[in-house]
This record gives sequence, structure tokens and C-alpha cells, in this order.
Amino acid sequence: MAVEIKFGTSGWRAIVAEEFTLANIRRAVTGIAKYVASQPGAHSVLVGRDPRFLGETFVAEAARVLALHGVTPVVIPAAAPTPAISYAVRQRKAGGAINFTASHNPPEYNGIKFSTPDGAPALPDVTRQIEAAIRELGEAVVPPAPEPKQKFEEIDVKPDYLKRLGELVNFPAIKKAGIKVVFDPFWGAARGYSCHILREHGVETATVHDYRDVLFGGHAPEPDDHLLTDCKAKMKETGAAIGIATDGDADRFGIVDRDGTFIQPNYIIALLFDYLVETRGWRNGVAKSVATTNLVNALAEQLKIPLYETPVGFKYIGELINEDKIAIGGEESAGLTIRGHVPEKDGVIAGLLVTEMVAVRGKSLGEQLKGLFAKVGEFYPHRENFRLTPEVKEKFVEKVKTDPKTLGPHKVTQIVRTDGLKLILDNGAWVCYRLSGTEPVVRVYTEARKSTESEALSTVAKNWVLE
Repeated sequence: MAVEIKFGTSGWRAIVAEEFTLANIRRAVTGIAKYVASQPGAHSVLVGRDPRFLGETFVAEAARVLALHGVTPVVIPAAAPTPAISYAVRQRKAGGAINFTASHNPPEYNGIKFSTPDGAPALPDVTRQIEAAIRELGEAVVPPAPEPKQKFEEIDVKPDYLKRLGELVNFPAIKKAGIKVVFDPFWGAARGYSCHILREHGVETATVHDYRDVLFGGHAPEPDDHLLTDCKAKMKETGAAIGIATDGDADRFGIVDRDGTFIQPNYIIALLFDYLVETRGWRNGVAKSVATTNLVNALAEQLKIPLYETPVGFKYIGELINEDKIAIGGEESAGLTIRGHVPEKDGVIAGLLVTEMVAVRGKSLGEQLKGLFAKVGEFYPHRENFRLTPEVKEKFVEKVKTDPKTLGPHKVTQIVRTDGLKLILDNGAWVCYRLSGTEPVVRVYTEARKSTESEALSTVAKNWVLE
């Protein structure tokens, strides 16, 4: 029986040699090729990858399948960041891009991200058409595509992308401040990107994990606090003012303050929003997913700037970037982009902009966050994944369809169903429940207004699942 290939919030992912096989890659790429061929305009597709195992093989196979269906493949031979591929799609006016990556997932995974001609992650109406084309193949085995008569065109996406970053980030200010930086690419696709452009502009930059390892050190290439030990050690050794990190395909970021404190993505989004309004004067809007901190909401209200709250999935923020409705858009899962840039998560520009912010303001991120709290109040976001038994999940699916009046000792003052169930409480705190579409897990997001209330709120939120 053929595996069902479904594109989630960020493409299709599966374990290599289980569901992620050459046979299923041919099916997926055939569906993409049929979709692209049915669209007006350019019928060329960029094909890229992150540094995962067998990436080169998958790229070559995808290129052959595209060519077989009348779509011109343009191959990116070296591992490249997702945002760099996104930028190249727009520059070349291509019909889209196939990117072999499983982002921050563990090394046994791989996946396919498909970007549309605007460089954004494919929206649900596009992925539905691709999935329908795959289903039309039925149980038929898609045979290997023939070798091409001539070599496919190859491109290097790095120079143009770095040039664009040079236009968007104030590198002279970073150099003038004389700060040192540590960059951790997590063995991923941003190797040679952030460090290269910083050094090119005279900024002293050290790196860790700056070589290819298809096992990513034996864990997920996720720039989260518990995996940034080597970055922190290098910062201490070099006296760096900031540590910046990217995940496997460089669409996510991780930031370490000068004292070794990990600054969670929720806070980075809010700080950069404040900074971009201050330094660029961009007041057109700000976007955040429903599960992202309300610190952004409070700041938007104070600055009298339009706020857009989207479902989880960066494609929705990408739409707003394309329409020039926002200065910055971000998700608590460490994705952001800015006005005039790609409509895709960019962990590279995130780290560089935070470096600029530290250099220009001359204050640590912790100091800047205290200043922001003093302006608009304190916010303490938290997220946990809560595994459910099949019975509890079935019961909970029905439960989230109801509108609760209370949660623990608090009254529910507002219910938001942009994505999942979000409950705004009478003390300004909130809780959001999102069920995973692939496993029996509920993601429980909470945000307290006092640090002393965060743990109790999380407990109340999890108890409600089981009540």
C-alpha cells in the first residue's frame, strides 16, 4: 500500500529508509512537477538541500523527475539555507523550489519543503493540489527517471543572498561597536554564511560545529538552550557579547546573551520589533502566530501599530510580508523575517539583526528586555508538549470544541480560535491548546504576567486536559 504523503505546516517529513525513500520521493516530486506544469509562467524549479545524509542523491533524483515532466530543474549543488533558496526563487523568477530538509528534526529524518514562485512556503490550497496529484498516481510504482542527455544547470545561491543581507543589516555599526560574536551553525546549511559576512565586514567571529556531520552531533540540529553548551563555552573563551545559532536548514535561530543566558525566541521577536520601529521607522504592522507572546500585542498597542495574529505556520506571515503589511513577523518556534526580505523564516538574518541591536544599543539583551518590560509590562511565556493516551486524546478533541467559562481559579474573558483553542484569562494570562496532526500530543502554550505565577498556570493548563 502506497504511503500517504501529506504536507504539514512546513512540508513533508519522514524517517529515511522507512517512509522517506527514493520511491516516495519520486511520487512527491511527480506531484510537485504536475502542479508546476499546470501553472502559468515559469516552469523551472530550484532543487536544493541541507547537509543531511543522502541529500545529494535526493537532489539528483528530483531533478531527473522534474525534467521527465517538462519542468526545468536548476540544481543547487552545495547545502544552502532555506531563506537563501527562497531569495533565489524570487531573483530568478522561478516556478518554485524543492528543498530536501527536515529542518530541526533529528538526523534520521529528511523531508521536502516546496516554495511557490514568491519564495514563500506553499499555502494549503497549493499543497492540497500537490497531494491530489500524488493520490492520482494510485498504487503505481513511479520508476526511476532516465539520466539527462546533458547536465542540468547549477547555481550558487550564496553570493546574491549575502549581498541582500548586507543591504538589510547595519554591519558598519556592528564593526564600530567592536563586539565579538560566536556563531553556531549546528553542522547545518548556514555554515559559511553568518560567519562569512560578519568577518567580511571586519567583525571578530568565532564558530563551533562548523563542519559537516550528517548526524548533527547525535541529536536534533535545534538551537535550543540545552544544546548550546559549546556555543556558550566559546563565548566565555573569546569574550563574545553575543552567541547566534541556526538550525539544520537555517530557518530557525537561537540567541545567547553575553552572560550565557539563552534568550527565548518570544522575547527576541518583541525586542527586534521595538528595535526596527526605532531604527528603521517602519510602522506598517507586526505579525505573530496565535501561540506567540502577547508582549508583541502590548508593544503594538503602545506604538499604535497594526497587529496581525495568524494561525501557526509561517506561510501566513509570509503572505503579510509579500503584501508589505508588516515590518516584522515571527513565531515562538524561532522563526522570523522582516520587511523587504523573503516571506520565509530566516534564522541567519535574525541572528545578524540581534547582533546589530546589541551593538547599536550598547546593552545586553537582558538589559534591553528589562527596559521593554518597564514600558509595557512583564510577560512569561512557556510551552510544553503533553502526550495523550488514545482515549484521553479522543475525549480532549471533543472538549476543545466547547467554550469553557473558567480555567482553574480564573475566569475566561475571551476565546480565540485562530488555531486551536486560546483562552484569555481575567488576570491577563492566557493558555493555548494545539493538537498535533501527526501524533497523540497536545501542545500547551501558557503565558503568565508574573514570573511567580508561570509554573502554577502551566499546571492548571495541563490539569484541564485530563479533567
